[in-house]
Amino acid sequence: MEEVQKKKFTGGIHPKDNKELSSGSAIQNAPLFEKYHVILCQHIGAPPKLVVKTGDTVKKGQMIAEPGGFVSAPVHSPTSGTIGKIFDVPGPSGVNQEAVEIIADGQDEWGSGLDPIPDWQNTAPEVLKERIAKAGIVGMGGAAFPTHVKLSPPPAKKIDTLILNGAECEPYLTADHRLMLERPEAILEGASIMARVLGIKNVYIGIESNKPDAIAGLNAKSEPYKVNVVTLKVRYPQGGEKQLIYAVTGRKVPQGMLPMDAGCVVQNVGTAAAIYDAVTQGRPLVERVTTVTGEPVVNPGNWLVRIGTPIADVIRLAGGVSRTPGKVILGGPMMGFAQKSLEVPVMKNTSGILLLDQVDTVQFTSQPCIRCGKCIDNCPMDLLCGTISCFIENEKFDKAEELHVMDCLECGACAYDCPAHRPLVQHVRRAKAEIRARKAKQNPK
Repeated sequence: MEEVQKKKFTGGIHPKDNKELSSGSAIQNAPLFEKYHVILCQHIGAPPKLVVKTGDTVKKGQMIAEPGGFVSAPVHSPTSGTIGKIFDVPGPSGVNQEAVEIIADGQDEWGSGLDPIPDWQNTAPEVLKERIAKAGIVGMGGAAFPTHVKLSPPPAKKIDTLILNGAECEPYLTADHRLMLERPEAILEGASIMARVLGIKNVYIGIESNKPDAIAGLNAKSEPYKVNVVTLKVRYPQGGEKQLIYAVTGRKVPQGMLPMDAGCVVQNVGTAAAIYDAVTQGRPLVERVTTVTGEPVVNPGNWLVRIGTPIADVIRLAGGVSRTPGKVILGGPMMGFAQKSLEVPVMKNTSGILLLDQVDTVQFTSQPCIRCGKCIDNCPMDLLCGTISCFIENEKFDKAEELHVMDCLECGACAYDCPAHRPLVQHVRRAKAEIRARKAKQNPK
C-alpha cells in the first residue's frame, strides 16, 4: 500500500533533473567485448586479495579476488576467458588502481560457483547473509559499502526498519528508475530476503514523485511481499540516508551516529535486485545497470554493463558524442567524480556516465567567501558551510571538526548556488582526510 512522505528535511535544492534524456530508454544488454579491466578494490574497507595469475583460465562468475577481511568483498570475472596482465588502470577518483585483465573467449560460460537457494524463506538468515557476502554485493547507489556488513548490526543496535532507496535524486541518472520499472519483483523479493536476514517486518521503498510509473508498478506488486511504497517530494538530496530515514519514518539519526542508531538499515534498489540474483539465481555481482547520458551523447540510455568495461566502450554503445563534452563524470553532476581518462572501467557502484556540455561546466575559483548564506540555507545537515570552508582554507581543521564537518554528506548543495564558485565540497573532503589521518596517527593499531 502506498504511503506518503512523513517529514521534509531542511535545506536541499531542486536543480533541473534532465532525466527525460534517458528515462524513456529501456535497459539494453551490452554486447560481449574482447577485454575487461576489473579493478580489484571496488568497495569501502579492506582490499581483496588476488587469487588468480596471468595465464589462468576463468569462467563467468568465478572469484578472482577474495575478501581481505570482514569489511571487504570478493570480485568475480565478468565473463569466461583468460587472465591477461595484472596492471594499474585509471580509477574513478583519479588515482591508478590495480586491475585484472580478462581476455574473453567468446563463450561467456558461467562457472559452477554458487547454487541457487529457491527456498530462501525457510533458509537460516546466516546462510543468506553468507551468500550475499560470497556474491560480492556492495551498495550500488554510490558508497559501495559491503552489504553483508550493513546487514550485521551489533546486537545492541535494535533494527526494526529496512528502507530501500529508490529516490534517485541526482539529476540525469535513470538507472534505478528503469530497474524499478523493468524488475519490480526482483527488487521486492530482494527486499524480503534482507528483511529475513535482519529479522524485521517493516520494509519501505522511498521513490520521488517524479517517477509515478515506478511508484504505480511497485505498488501493484508489493502486497505479497509486505513492502510499503512511500512517495517522496522531489528535493535533492532526498536519497541521502539520513534524509530518507527522516522522510519515511520521521526519525532523526543522532549527530555523529549511523542509520542503525535510529533503528534503520538503508539499501539501494539496485542492491536489492543484485541480492535477488545472488540468492535465487546463484549469480555473483558481475554486471550492473548504468545510465549513459548528457546533451553531447548521441543516444542517451541505460545499459546492463559488465564490471570492468572501459567507459569509452560504454559511451560508444550510446552512439558516441555529437560534440566535444566539457566534462565526463562518473555518477551524477552533484556527487559524481570528473574523469581525466576514458579508460576508467565500470565498477559495482557506477550508476551513470554523464557527459556535460562545455557551457554547463564552471571552474571553481579562489575568490573569498562573500558571506551570502546561500550554502547554509541549502545544507540538508544544517552546517555552517561557509565558515567551515574558511577554516579549512586556513588549515584550521580542528575548528572545522568542532563545527561538525565530519557530518557533511558531500552532496554539493552548498556549492550549487555559491556565487563565488568556491570549492566547498573539495574543502570538506580535504578536512575529513586530514582529521582521519590525525586520528590514525594518534591511535595506531
